[in-house]
Amino acid sequence: MRAIRIPLGGISRSSPLRHRLLSDPPHRRHRRLLRLKVLIDDKTLAVSFAGGKFILITTTNDIVKPPLAAGPMCIVATDAIAFFLSHIEQCLATKNLKLGHCLHACLIKTALTQHTLIANRLIDLYSSLDVAYRFFDQISCRNLVSYNTMISSLTHHGHHEEALDLFAQMRKDIIIMDKFTVVGISIACASLLALRCLRQLHALIIVSGLELNLIMSNVMIDAYGKCGDVDASHCLFDRMKRRDVVSWTSMVRAYASACRLEEARAVFASMPERNVVSWTALISGYEQNGEEEAALELFTQMMAEGVVPTPFTLVSILSACASLGLIERGKQVHGFTFRRFIGLDSFNVFIFNALIDLYAKCGNMVSASIVFDRMPDRDIVSWNSIVSGFAQNGHGKQSLDVFERMVKAGVEPNHVTFLGVLSACSHAGLASEGCRMLSLMEKDYGICPRAEHYGALIDTLGRKCQLKEAMQFIECLASGGDLAGVGTWGAILGACRVHGNLEIANIAAESLFKLDPKNGARYTMLSNIYAAAGLWDDVRRVRLLMKDKRLKKGAGYSWLEVRSAKHMFVAYDKSHYQAEEIYSLLATLVDHMIDARDSVEYKQCHVSVNDNY
Repeated sequence: MRAIRIPLGGISRSSPLRHRLLSDPPHRRHRRLLRLKVLIDDKTLAVSFAGGKFILITTTNDIVKPPLAAGPMCIVATDAIAFFLSHIEQCLATKNLKLGHCLHACLIKTALTQHTLIANRLIDLYSSLDVAYRFFDQISCRNLVSYNTMISSLTHHGHHEEALDLFAQMRKDIIIMDKFTVVGISIACASLLALRCLRQLHALIIVSGLELNLIMSNVMIDAYGKCGDVDASHCLFDRMKRRDVVSWTSMVRAYASACRLEEARAVFASMPERNVVSWTALISGYEQNGEEEAALELFTQMMAEGVVPTPFTLVSILSACASLGLIERGKQVHGFTFRRFIGLDSFNVFIFNALIDLYAKCGNMVSASIVFDRMPDRDIVSWNSIVSGFAQNGHGKQSLDVFERMVKAGVEPNHVTFLGVLSACSHAGLASEGCRMLSLMEKDYGICPRAEHYGALIDTLGRKCQLKEAMQFIECLASGGDLAGVGTWGAILGACRVHGNLEIANIAAESLFKLDPKNGARYTMLSNIYAAAGLWDDVRRVRLLMKDKRLKKGAGYSWLEVRSAKHMFVAYDKSHYQAEEIYSLLATLVDHMIDARDSVEYKQCHVSVNDNY
């Protein structure tokens, strides 16, 4: 797109040039315009070619006469500002960036880019933040709308710190904020968990006399909740003269974020009307605070009331099923999701990732792989989930193969990826490969290893009975700071239990007692190591130490899923309502196993006797 300004008074109405301008092919017409050399007077015409038409901006309507007039090949506008604003709005509505570029070029030629109203709409036009920011810097007369538009664009693209910096610049330019500024800055504060900045904004609102309307109050309630100040959220909520479903939902989410689930449930029960967002806020609150069973009960209640779940609801439910290991219940949700959302944008990458996580945590890596392979688009979470899933289920080599696929696909791994890969090396017993991966993440990807990465590598060395090498590695970590933490010493102690190394076990236990003194499991593990070695005096010493410190190890339990319900059992547990039937069946199975053992032993003995003869 190219443009030129032509003084219309210098072209005679009877001149054949007017006819040629519209009769020539576009490329010849453009060259003819560029060759035009006439004197400039007070009546000028902006000529541009965009979208297959001439755009003519005139200072007066009288000077535009046929054949240079509005028609299929020509658009005539006497009000340049209104013309460009209407067409920029059209570009925004249709997302036609190409036509927007043409209009922007024409505005540059006509020097209208410095018109504040047009400049503000051009900022909205560009989806690229760099272009929008560069254009914002070029605006000579910025007003409140300019700043609000740019702040909104920054928060939309996740550049929240830059949004706060721009707000500070706006204050220096003595521009008074309005409700749109408050909404944008509140979102930035909530995303950064910047409670102090949010309180300063709130104080500024009060000092400036700006009245909080419904939308501003809702955003600030949500922001305070995300920043952890639920009491401030409640105070704002109580002072609202009018509330809508968003107000109530924001309050539910605020309480849920602060682990105050009973209060969140009470607010939810008091809601005059609820929608799917309200249900999702409460369900996700329970799921994220470790109350997965309550989240599933709420989901069942929501479905019974005829509320159709959104993809966000289903992601929370799939996560709850994954945490509880309820694979059958997860399969039901998977089927529902497939029937309702397949082929739609709602069947998005978040649901795929939740499904991979579900099947991986439940040990069904075949289904997890199928879901992963059928994904139309994958993000870093998708790759990390499948890499970690294979590693956690003992498929170390498959995990490393997926990592190689990920690298070949051009996806850059992060610290979560390497934690999964190092865990895979540990399960596969690939100590040298683990060392290579640790070096790779530092040298090739510039990722600084964390304590958990070193812990995974030490676990790998421990499984290979390379305890001395592991201790040397820990000594190097200890000299470098706090990297030799609970995870690394825990891995050493676990390896000592497997290989019966008392000397290193004592060193590891002493370090763990200092780092994690209230963890009874560490004392129990050391006691078991002494018991395996027959050191009963040391066993009694550790047990007395636990008793003096009032430490207890949580009881281990086993569980199984029957008809989407989870049943848990501890050792010698008779609290289950079907305990009598369970123990009767268990006794029968034990009898069968004894008979099978006796039969095998008899056959082996019979074969041995015959071989002797």
